[in-house]
Amino acid sequence: MFWRRRPTEPDRPADEGTASEAEIGAQREAERAEADTRRPAPQAGLPAIGEEPADGDLVAGVARSRGGFMARLKSLLGRGDPDAVTWEEVEETLIAGDVGATLALEVVERARRRHDGTGPVEAVRSELTALLVDREPGWVPHRAGPDAPAIILVVGVNGAGKTTTIGKLAFRYRAEGQTVLLAAADTFRAAAIEQLRAWGERAGAPVVAHAPGADPAAVVYDAVDAAIARRVDVLIADTAGRLHTKSNLMDELAKMRRVIDRRLPGAAPEVLFVLDATTGQNGLAQAKAFYESTGLTGIILTKLDSTAKGGIVFAIERALGVPVRFVGVGEKVGDLLPFDPAAFVGALFG
Repeated sequence: MFWRRRPTEPDRPADEGTASEAEIGAQREAERAEADTRRPAPQAGLPAIGEEPADGDLVAGVARSRGGFMARLKSLLGRGDPDAVTWEEVEETLIAGDVGATLALEVVERARRRHDGTGPVEAVRSELTALLVDREPGWVPHRAGPDAPAIILVVGVNGAGKTTTIGKLAFRYRAEGQTVLLAAADTFRAAAIEQLRAWGERAGAPVVAHAPGADPAAVVYDAVDAAIARRVDVLIADTAGRLHTKSNLMDELAKMRRVIDRRLPGAAPEVLFVLDATTGQNGLAQAKAFYESTGLTGIILTKLDSTAKGGIVFAIERALGVPVRFVGVGEKVGDLLPFDPAAFVGALFG
């Protein structure tokens, strides 16, 4: 089920990339033909229509990290009172686990100074936990009003699992009893539009989509309009899957924000960055670039089950000061889990 564009409204911002009447007409005809003659093709890894997500297992999801750098860490610190050489090895182990060199040194120095009688393993555990930013319990995306949708703009580089993550988010919110609308605002990649349509069909979430190459802000405008008209609970927009130059990305997302604010004053969209955990410190550099350009409000860390270096969670929260909101611990729909810092540290240390 797809939402087609309504006729252009008189108060639509003229400076937001509005097309001519002829172009709009041609686009409508193309979209009608596409909707009538083509349905999204099944894709590998997609759940069956109507499938209900069952929550994944965080403990199993971090098994590689727990058996990798964390096992080495506990082995080093379990020998008794660590000496200077042992602490150097601990530092190297934390670096190998993608905590980062500077941060690893800080953790070791603070852990060595602790004299609370808990032992070296608990000292390191406490210092790592302290790196995670404070967050409100039971976080939900902000809504501008009781009848207004919560809006989530999802950003990230291609290959990180951005569109798949949006599909899993849609399933999660739908399983919680909320209505969801998806916006295919990554218009530069036709495959992204088709993939989102396939996920939307299976999640029971309508998709607002224009033709490939259309103005992403126009897609978001129509999606917000549709969400308000349908009293949708959550609107999730898939945005450009590449960094461009910083100025281009900033301009594109700023334009989306202007459109949202004009249509829904008081809205405060969440901007969530999808980071592939297997990219480690390189992924952190990408996240920093997006943060500087767009002002991220949260992180979705995917493929955490595929890396033995789960220390990237500590590195990214400390570097950006924004919370990890969800973590992906498997391929199933329910394997995208809300991030619980205490549960994560507990699963990591075993």
